Amino acid sequence: MGKKFTEISNDLANFISKQHLFFVGTAAQEGRVNISPKGMDSFRVINANKIVWLNLTGSGNETAAHLLKEDRMTIMFCSFEDKPIILRLYGKAKVYHERDTKFPLLISLFPKIAGSRQCIEMEVDLVQSSCGYAVPFMDFKEDRTVLKSWAEKQGDIGIKDYWKNKNTQSIDGFETLI
Repeated sequence: MGKKFTEISNDLANFISKQHLFFVGTAAQEGRVNISPKGMDSFRVINANKIVWLNLTGSGNETAAHLLKEDRMTIMFCSFEDKPIILRLYGKAKVYHERDTKFPLLISLFPKIAGSRQCIEMEVDLVQSSCGYAVPFMDFKEDRTVLKSWAEKQGDIGIKDYWKNKNTQSIDGFETLI
């Protein structure tokens, strides 16, 4: 059943590297709790207590807004294939935009993906695994290409216009600093 760890072991890092989907949870002190599904090749384990993920353009920008107000974040992976496991990473996170000096280093960890918006770096202070016995089996078919195609069609200027119109505030009116 459930186990707690102070770091991401090599076995857990290997499990993470095989997952096609993860979920990010954030919340400010007030307002709504946000849970976002993430996919594509957008997650890296840097070391036993640090991860980075690439935040792609979306209809909202809740994670960035929440992290500016409250830096706690939870990431969850579920095994839909193989042995049942739910894995949660808890910690403190920071958002990096392309104007930040650390951004080029972080984004270099990922393939070039049109619409890459921010890099989120998290210091992991707790790792928790649980059984996942009720998680259904599902087969991975392929990554969707809709976001990539849409972002490529927009071009850099179109993407930045979209961010300006759709990604500057959360649904609760919090600034995202995009």
